[in-house]
Amino acid sequence: MSDKIPVTVLTGYLGAGKTTLLNRILTEDHGKRYAVIVNEFGEIGIDNDLVVGADEDVFEMNNGCVCCTVRGDLIRVVAGLMKRQRPGKPAFDAIIVETTGLADPGPVAQTFFVDEDVKAKTQLDSVTALVDAKHVMARLDDSKEAREQVAFADRIILNKTDLVTEAELVEVERRLRKLNPLAPITRAERANVPLDQVLGLGGFDLGRILDINPEFANPAHGEAGHVHDEHCDHDHHDHDHSHHDHDHGPTHGARGHAHEDDIKGISLSLERPMDGTKFTAWLDRLLGEQGQNILRAKGIIDVHGEDRRLVFQAVHMILEGDLQKPWGANERRWSRAVFIGRDLDEAALRAGFEACAA
Repeated sequence: MSDKIPVTVLTGYLGAGKTTLLNRILTEDHGKRYAVIVNEFGEIGIDNDLVVGADEDVFEMNNGCVCCTVRGDLIRVVAGLMKRQRPGKPAFDAIIVETTGLADPGPVAQTFFVDEDVKAKTQLDSVTALVDAKHVMARLDDSKEAREQVAFADRIILNKTDLVTEAELVEVERRLRKLNPLAPITRAERANVPLDQVLGLGGFDLGRILDINPEFANPAHGEAGHVHDEHCDHDHHDHDHSHHDHDHGPTHGARGHAHEDDIKGISLSLERPMDGTKFTAWLDRLLGEQGQNILRAKGIIDVHGEDRRLVFQAVHMILEGDLQKPWGANERRWSRAVFIGRDLDEAALRAGFEACAA
């Protein structure tokens, strides 16, 4: 286990419930010591009775957590938190960075890959997006930022589910999955999501990218990627087994129109082994040319002549990849990848991917 402190980036549009969630982290008796980095204290509305002491920009809570504010540079704030180490013990169990109003979580996430000091002491764990079930459809329609936050996430918390009908929830989840086929969706009311579904997800841990199933561009009820849907009554029309039937027309939406977002997730797969050199060159070139438009990408590749699987992930142009555990003797060996981005050419991506076959 790494002794680096895991960092969760928490995104979500105004009103999604981040303040409620952050207040829970700062005040609940969970027995952990968390540091929460926010843009403004005012937004989070910390109850003064719960504050033990403040030194400059760091407020200590009576449950051992601390809250501090980003005024300027995130790297400086993280470095300041690291100085609060107790002898022989990490300063915190985890750090949560709240990104209100910051359009694309990408640059925040990249901070934890590019600064050497930060990288030595912390490890980006995941990006969690909180969305408001009642208003998210309108937000996605009118806000590029809202679409990016959903597309970038490792986990989506669909909050305020008590304010909408089950049919509306199914429609919302369907659209969220189209924007981001990688992130499991957890339903919540009043941000009552268990903290272990927000923290400690390992979304950026290459070793944990073990199952990427291209069929889950829209997982049906009960499949991987579909979380907490005990009440769903999905029937045959909700199984999207083709990647191409993106537009189901009016029959699906309670609002009577299908949403075609500029961002979507594209799933690719190949049954034949890949030429490792060709694939790496293709991926490098793709991220070099289109990295600004590719928010996230993850993949598991079967490399010709190699017993271990090649696992990669990308955040815009920043790519990391490594050979991970060996394929099992009876395991199906195949390559699959998901690219989430804006205005991606699905046919060109598929052709490029398949051209890397050995």
